[in-house]
Amino acid sequence: MGPRTPLLILFLLSWLGPLQGQQHHLVEYMERRLAALEERLAQCQDQSSRHAAELRDFKNKMLPLLEVAEKEREALRTEADTISGRVDRLEREVDYLETQNPALPCVEVDEKVTGGPGTKGKGRRNEKYDMITDCGYTISQVRSMKILKRFGGPAGLWTKDPLGPAEKIYVLDGTQNDTAFVFPRLRDFTLAMAARKASRVRVPFPWVGTGQLVYGGFLYYARRPPGGPGGGGELQNTLQLIKFHLANRTVADSSVFPAEGLIPPYGLTADTYIDLAADEEGLWAVYATREDDRHLCLAKLDPQTLDTEQQWDTPCPRENAEAAFVICGTLYVVYNTRPASRARVQCSFDASGTLTPERAALPYFPRRYGAHASLRYNPRERQLYAWDDGYQIVYKLEMRKKEEEV
Repeated sequence: MGPRTPLLILFLLSWLGPLQGQQHHLVEYMERRLAALEERLAQCQDQSSRHAAELRDFKNKMLPLLEVAEKEREALRTEADTISGRVDRLEREVDYLETQNPALPCVEVDEKVTGGPGTKGKGRRNEKYDMITDCGYTISQVRSMKILKRFGGPAGLWTKDPLGPAEKIYVLDGTQNDTAFVFPRLRDFTLAMAARKASRVRVPFPWVGTGQLVYGGFLYYARRPPGGPGGGGELQNTLQLIKFHLANRTVADSSVFPAEGLIPPYGLTADTYIDLAADEEGLWAVYATREDDRHLCLAKLDPQTLDTEQQWDTPCPRENAEAAFVICGTLYVVYNTRPASRARVQCSFDASGTLTPERAALPYFPRRYGAHASLRYNPRERQLYAWDDGYQIVYKLEMRKKEEEV
């Protein structure tokens, strides 16, 4: 070994001494940190155990309450089913009693006997209507109801053309508008974004009310001329009927409706002055005048020329009437209340005289407490297309012969 070896050993020993001291301090630091972490983990375990115990206690308390709530819900459901059954039975009993002892909304004996306000002025034609078809059916009951969707505002009209394509749907939203929606088929109308599937037809003059009708490729509607009802002009007592060609989009004909002092025929539908209807016999109009502001009038129209062929004074009152339709020459008036409740046919008038009031059924509509803004009968399908507070509804009708007993 050389003379420098002891010096090297002394140098190494002097360098390793401080390094061992640093390692000792590092180990002590790590031990302190681990002890702190163990203490925190122990606290977390204690808290978790405490929370788990509290949760078990809460669960044990809630389980009996949930069982009681479930029993009460079942009891309420059973009670509701019982009440619903009682209401259904009561409605059937009321229907039976009213069928056996019908109300007399269409008969005013004192006026018919004494010739009071029920007697109309001159110029009225109340002759029996001569049927041009062999249609001899009347309503037996409203068999079913189907709600298609909700489209547009609370008042409007939707219908099919009974003489046109069987699938095409026409929708006229609002009581004063000039644009109709035409859907190629019912499926397109029921889509969520239905308006995108529709073509739009704009008429030259806005319609009034919800009395429009699509018949034979034409849109028939009432127009308020300048100064028409509500306008305060020279024509304040008249309305103009428009016959609009839907394919050519032109006015095919027009005529002033031959009745003065027009007022809304339905007490619950104030915006409609003339309600047009179609059945197996053709085109009809329901209206009312100030001459007898208590009852409805019925007119048979020529769909080609818009001429009025016959007119009748009906015994059906305006009060609480909301809509009407015609089937086989018989006018059926639907009544309701304000606020709206369950609608019912409460008066009928057969222009041919075949169906007497005693033989006429007075059916309720299926349970839906709304208000019909319009009703359109389709003789091809024997269905009613209704607009009920913005909902589009189809009613299927059950028919019977007019000569059959109720």
